[in-house]
Order: sequence, then structure tokens, then C-alpha cells
Amino acid sequence: MPGFVLLVRARGDDDPAMRYGLTVSKKVGKAVVRNRMKRRFRELVREVLPVAGMAGADHVLIGRQAGIERDFGQLRDELVSALGKIARR
Repeated sequence: MPGFVLLVRARGDDDPAMRYGLTVSKKVGKAVVRNRMKRRFRELVREVLPVAGMAGADHVLIGRQAGIERDFGQLRDELVSALGKIARR
């Protein structure tokens, strides 16, 4: 099971900017855990989105329980894979 759910939606305007949003629910853990996950997700987005993201789209990462202690490299690979699947559509 991946450490997050990725939602991507094209905005339909002429702006090529890639926007992102992050969310981690209270089901995942207390504030310290949720904030740690969000920091890791922000770093993932900074690394991967400019290279593999869709221009003119909104990207939303939803944190899941499986992502709390997951290796950062594994999270990066999952995000690249998920963005690749979306790009092929």
C-alpha cells in the first residue's frame, strides 16, 4: 500500500503553473506525526513535481498511515510512478 493518494486535475486555464496541496488527516496520527509527513511531502514535491508533474494542473497529496515511517527514496519512487501513470493517460 502506498504512503499517499495522489489526485491530479487539469485546471483548464492557460496558466502552465503546477500547483500542489497537501493533507494529512487526524486518523494518521497526532500533530507531530502529521506535520512530519507534510514536511516530507513538501520536499518530495520540490524534487519531483518540476520534472514529472503536469503543467497547468493541481496536484494533491493525501497522506496515509503507511507513509509515516516509509523510506524517503521509496516515497519518491512511488510519486514518480504515480505521475508517470497519469502522464500516460
